[in-house]
Amino acid sequence: MTTKTIESILENTLNGANLSAQEGVMLLKQTDLGVKSAIKYTADKLRHRQAGDTVTYVINRNINYTNICEQHCSFCAFRRDANAEGSYWLDWEQILAKATDAVERNATEICMQGGLNPAAKINGQSLNYYLRLVATIKGKYPQLHVHAFSPQEVQFIAKEDKLSYAYVIAALKDAGVDSMPGTAAEVLNDEVRRILCPEKTDTATWLEIVSTAHQLGLPTTSTMLSGHIETPEQQIEHLEKLRSLQQSALEKDYPASISEFILLPFVGQEAPKPLRKRVGRDQPIIEDALLLTAVARIMLGNWIPNHQPSWVKLGLNGAIEALNWGCNDIGGTLMEEHITTMAGAVGGTCMEVETLQKAISALNNRPYQQRDTLYHPIKTIKPGCC
Repeated sequence: MTTKTIESILENTLNGANLSAQEGVMLLKQTDLGVKSAIKYTADKLRHRQAGDTVTYVINRNINYTNICEQHCSFCAFRRDANAEGSYWLDWEQILAKATDAVERNATEICMQGGLNPAAKINGQSLNYYLRLVATIKGKYPQLHVHAFSPQEVQFIAKEDKLSYAYVIAALKDAGVDSMPGTAAEVLNDEVRRILCPEKTDTATWLEIVSTAHQLGLPTTSTMLSGHIETPEQQIEHLEKLRSLQQSALEKDYPASISEFILLPFVGQEAPKPLRKRVGRDQPIIEDALLLTAVARIMLGNWIPNHQPSWVKLGLNGAIEALNWGCNDIGGTLMEEHITTMAGAVGGTCMEVETLQKAISALNNRPYQQRDTLYHPIKTIKPGCC
């Protein structure tokens, strides 16, 4: 593929064209530094047009309420069997204490996800347990945005209680869930999923649950777990499925859609040995993650304007660099994080607001702004002001 052809592809995207799957694969396979620089430039220019120059962040707290899980994903260092060493299951007082701490630290969002624990039932029903999780927080702090329960958790509840996905989503929404994390997507290719997460929902079901959420008025995010066994073709297939999902939500005028895309590079330091040995490294390759970040912006930006790196996985310096490769958001403060940390990530578990602001201020002409979960500005702060 000639440099001139790549230039033509990039020029077309700057003129508003959607990147095709074939073109996306071409971009991901580039190794020449000059070509990569052109891809970076294109992604950054599209970011400027589609999302502006302001770098946003959210003050939030993660609550991973249990790591007891019935599934055995090949990449997961977080899960434990019940009663195994290191297993835990937070009680209601512990969950409320974490929510209280979040409010005292000015959080606007609680993100709740956990293992698939078959014992998590009230009166014999899984849904009742999840509804109480929401009520425990919303009952005392109704102002908090509850961003909770992935498509995998929705499928788990539906299977346990023999309910439809729509029923489960509607019940959670009525209880106070404000948006759904687009996690458990990993790579939306069933060949990859059979190796990574054979017990997890398949691609079609993940897409069905997210689309159902949109139809019922529940916004979602979207993610991709990258840099393990997947090929560039499978990476682009994943992005293409997300783009089609978002196009459908917008063109059919559903009351909700995807609010952001988050790239989650694979951290394998503490992952189960078979996958760690197959991947052959413990930490993400930053250069690969940045190129994929740029291609994701070029491919998705016309439809999903907000793109976020993971400072937990890339470290703060890597995440700040991703802001030059197509990202417009730096993510959240998290306050605690167990899933990636237990995998061996080196980025930390908590980020102070002032640390995020200082890091963003080092970028030229990129002011920062606090936002809520759905990207509404909360307040504007001038660069350099803490």
